[in-house]
Amino acid sequence: MSDDIGDGTGFGDGPDVEEELLEEELRQAASLLDPVPAALLQSAVDAFALRDLETRVAELTFDSLVDAIPVRGAAAAPRMLTFSAGQTVLDVELTDEGLIGQVLPPAPARIDILTGPYPAATAEADDMGRFTSTVTPSGPFALRLHTTDETVMTEWLRA
Repeated sequence: MSDDIGDGTGFGDGPDVEEELLEEELRQAASLLDPVPAALLQSAVDAFALRDLETRVAELTFDSLVDAIPVRGAAAAPRMLTFSAGQTVLDVELTDEGLIGQVLPPAPARIDILTGPYPAATAEADDMGRFTSTVTPSGPFALRLHTTDETVMTEWLRA
């Protein structure tokens, strides 16, 4: 005697088939009743365009909002961030006046400050790897570092 349970191959009328049919009906209803907004879809396409298969991702290794010990009675300190990608280190200080940073090992570089698919600003690092920008990110942001040897991009953070 056999049970009338589907074998998961799409044949029969078991519970898996019913769940798949229900899921497909829900997808169709959602696409009609609650479609993805055009601006959100464009943002997703733009974000995908940011990828560069040759770019290394710099990992956040220090964030003063998370890792620093608060000092009682101290004025609001600038946010300090450190990103690492192999031997390349990017130290950044976010202040109300802008962004200050240094690339290590020291070398000239271009730093793009990204707040979307296109740079909001660009800073140039001098021979000592130091750079400044009057742009202070106010929402999600990332930094893309271009040296003569490589391109490194930080993970996205919220300012």
